Amino acid sequence: VLKELNDKATDYAILSHRWGTEVSYEEMVGLTKMEEQEREEVIHRDGYQKIIKSCERAMKDKYKWLWIDTCCIDKRSSAELSEAINAMYRWYQNAQVCYAYLNDVDESVFPTKQDEKWVKSNCWPEWFMRGWTLQELIAPKQVEFFNKDWVPIGNKQRLAPTLTDITEIPRDVLTHGLAGKRLSVAQIMSWAAYRETTREEDRAYSLMGLFGVTMPMVYGEGKNAFRRLQLEIIKETSDHSIFAW
Repeated sequence: VLKELNDKATDYAILSHRWGTEVSYEEMVGLTKMEEQEREEVIHRDGYQKIIKSCERAMKDKYKWLWIDTCCIDKRSSAELSEAINAMYRWYQNAQVCYAYLNDVDESVFPTKQDEKWVKSNCWPEWFMRGWTLQELIAPKQVEFFNKDWVPIGNKQRLAPTLTDITEIPRDVLTHGLAGKRLSVAQIMSWAAYRETTREEDRAYSLMGLFGVTMPMVYGEGKNAFRRLQLEIIKETSDHSIFAW
């Protein structure tokens, strides 16, 4: 839908989540052609159930379209992957609602204090320590949070004070976005300082939308991705605080 239709004119929901055992685009489109044993393995993955549950939620909310990064990008195509990553911030920004799925939250209320059960992620749900979820929190106008059983546990507007405590992102940015804000490069970079990505390059790629820059994806380039990001940012701003990073 985001390639064939105008994402500014189309009403759609979008999912934000921590990756696990996911279902790829290739597997999703080939599901009906699989041997029964292979199909059963796919549909019993946590990632498949996540797709089903988020679709059910979107239908309940009267959305015809839902975008999920795991199965809506054909990652066999480097051109499609690069296009999607460069457009990702805009796609989250233009969604009517973003469903943020917190798979490690059991309770039916949003956590308001650190807990040692999340010790590996600074004692907060792991979603808050992942690199890509930073832009997925800031870009959308509306973010609704769900626990592991898909029980709604709050939205970005209402939870803004708590989200600021967790992320150090100013409340005004959370509730109204980055537009018109006089924020230094260093301040935006600081929000990502303790976040992690599976691929080293994604530490840079996941920040492009926050700075309004684009660049080609070169997986395998390692730390050079961040140097390229810095160069792209320098082209757009005279803010010298970038050299702190």
